[in-house]
Amino acid sequence: MHPPSLAQLWHELGIPADYCAARGLVLHPEARAADLVTLPQTVDGRPVRLLPPAAAAWHRLHAAAAHDGITLLPLSGFRSIARQAELIRAKLAAGEPLAAILRVIAAPGCSEHHTGRALDLGSPDDLALDEEFARTHAFHWLTTHAAAQGFVLSYPPGNSAGITYEPWHWCWHPSAAP
Repeated sequence: MHPPSLAQLWHELGIPADYCAARGLVLHPEARAADLVTLPQTVDGRPVRLLPPAAAAWHRLHAAAAHDGITLLPLSGFRSIARQAELIRAKLAAGEPLAAILRVIAAPGCSEHHTGRALDLGSPDDLALDEEFARTHAFHWLTTHAAAQGFVLSYPPGNSAGITYEPWHWCWHPSAAP
């Protein structure tokens, strides 16, 4: 049996067909699992996977931070379209309204995590993937230094995608590195 098309998946989840256009989001191709590498740093033993060029940029970022006395911890990396759908299904089953869910999680196909270039980051001061991360030394270091390795804060306050501020979510863009 073939997995459902993205249109079928969105229909099943109740996501409007104009979601991307209305939010200014783009559909992201899903990285092939065989192309991903696992980062050696983990917090709880769960694998954090990225595409090799993003992983190389992460290693440079991690080393630069460590050189400056900052500990960055990768909490999440690649997430498949199927996994994104599972997260939304679980929230729907818990009674959360779809509009509220789509403020904290992008629809399957629209998540940068599918690309194998996105990382959710934490520090020893904050592992919770919450706005408190913005108050850490690690976040302040990232705002000054992440772009040097091509990492961009994807969802700043008041972003046009309507996603809640995510100071922990950084995506590697090869064209963003100086």
